[in-house]
Amino acid sequence: MWLATSCDFEFDITVPTPFILMLRPRSGAQQWISREEYKLTPSVPVFEFTDNYGNLCQRLVAPAGRFTIHTAAEVMTTDIVDKAPGAPFVEIQLLPNEVLGFLLPSRYCESESFNQMAVEITTGKLLGYDQVAAIEDWLRKTIRYEPGSSDDPISAIAVNQKQSGVCRDLSHLGIALCRALSIPARLVVGYNHGLVPMDMHAWFEAFVGGRWYAFDATQEEMTPGYVAIGFGRDAADVAVYNQFGPAVYPITQRVSVELIEADN
Repeated sequence: MWLATSCDFEFDITVPTPFILMLRPRSGAQQWISREEYKLTPSVPVFEFTDNYGNLCQRLVAPAGRFTIHTAAEVMTTDIVDKAPGAPFVEIQLLPNEVLGFLLPSRYCESESFNQMAVEITTGKLLGYDQVAAIEDWLRKTIRYEPGSSDDPISAIAVNQKQSGVCRDLSHLGIALCRALSIPARLVVGYNHGLVPMDMHAWFEAFVGGRWYAFDATQEEMTPGYVAIGFGRDAADVAVYNQFGPAVYPITQRVSVELIEADN
């Protein structure tokens, strides 16, 4: 399926402020970027680099005054969501080197605190994909999804105590539970066609059966229409923007994901 994505931020900057942005999706096995727009007003020098997780990041200094960011892309995504019930657990010694970092506790995913809980949630399940599916189902039934209820990331421990959260929060808890079972897991940020209310979205992936599979406890069932922008250990790695200096929040933020005809 073909999707048109766009994201617009507007800031009121008081002093020149350094930003690091993560707003460009990359082509990969699950998506192909056929067209892009990236406009900054006023125009400023931008330096792009690839971070440790393969994400495209942009460095710039926003001048004082009104500053806007507009990005848009046309993306071909897969027509099905890959699922693999029964896909096996991958023994640690057989994991690819680049996956090992996603086994460890991180800032918002304190997996060392969830060992017993993870075992209880997945009791009787085949090791691997079926354990992650059980975690996803448990999250869906147990943790209330409350979009727009929080702007600041909270840790998996706090989510479990609060029993509610935004998409990022449910993903943090899912990641921590997976890692507690020695299943590599990572956070994904991007777009989701049909999301209500429309906004940037977060879900998680787990490495089983020799590859990454996506899981999203905020939806009754994952359907085609996901576009990934960034991957990381948790929200600290995949913020769509970081600013340094006096706190700056968007005056406006608009996200759009539309289905388009495959005329590319």
